[in-house]
Amino acid sequence: MSQGKDVPQSATTSAFQIQAVIAFAVSLSASVIGVWNLPLDSWQRGFFGVTLLFLVSSTFTLAKVVRDRQEQTTIRSRLDEARVEKLIAEHDPFKGVA
Repeated sequence: MSQGKDVPQSATTSAFQIQAVIAFAVSLSASVIGVWNLPLDSWQRGFFGVTLLFLVSSTFTLAKVVRDRQEQTTIRSRLDEARVEKLIAEHDPFKGVA
């Protein structure tokens, strides 16, 4: 009995996934090469390398948290909608009249 309120699930195409992986690999490689070729001491390069590693790992964590929150909200709204539809289906407005 839903009236067009279903949230459409958009599937990620393989082309988009490949593009995202290539973009990630190119940007990470360019950053690593850039840090490696900086005219700095090795401990300074190491600091930038650890900073880059921390940035990448925290980006993955943030993306997972955002995705999990969005999925949780979608599932919760579907459950709430199913409960309301069940209550409406079980309700008999003429019960008790007569």
